[in-house]
Amino acid sequence: MGHSIRQSGPQDVARNFQIWREAVLATHDFLEPGDFEEIARIVEEDYLPAAEFWVAVDAADRPLGFMGLREGHIDSLFVDPAVHGQGVGKALVHHAVTLAGSVTVDVNEQNPRGVGFYEKLGFVRRGWSASDPTGRPYPIVHMAWAG
Repeated sequence: MGHSIRQSGPQDVARNFQIWREAVLATHDFLEPGDFEEIARIVEEDYLPAAEFWVAVDAADRPLGFMGLREGHIDSLFVDPAVHGQGVGKALVHHAVTLAGSVTVDVNEQNPRGVGFYEKLGFVRRGWSASDPTGRPYPIVHMAWAG
C-alpha cells in the first residue's frame, strides 16, 4: 500500500481524532469508560490542535495514522485500525528513527499488541511505571530503540 509521510496541519485535526478514537477503542479495552471520555476530550480539544505531528497519508492525502515526536520520544502513534498490519505504523517509526537517531516510547502494558509492535521493530524494555503520566492506574512500559 502506498503512503507518504508529511507534517500535519490544522486540516488534519478532525481526521487524526477519528484515527485516535478508533485505534484506542480497538487496542485499549482496559480503559475505564469515564477515563476514555475524559482522555478523548483532552486529546480532541487540547492535544491534537496544539501539537505538531507526522501523518502517514494515502495517495489522496488522507491521513491513515499519525505520530507525535518530541526530542527523540514518540509521545503518540495511532493508526486507523482499518489499515493495521499494512506498514503504516512501521513507516512512522522508521521516520522517527531517521529524524532522531535515538528513539524512546512509552506503551501501555495492558496493550500487548502495542508492546509487541515495538519489540518487533527493535525496541527493548528499559523500565516500567505503575501508572500513566496523569497518575491513572494504567502501567506503562518504557522502551528504547536498540537498532
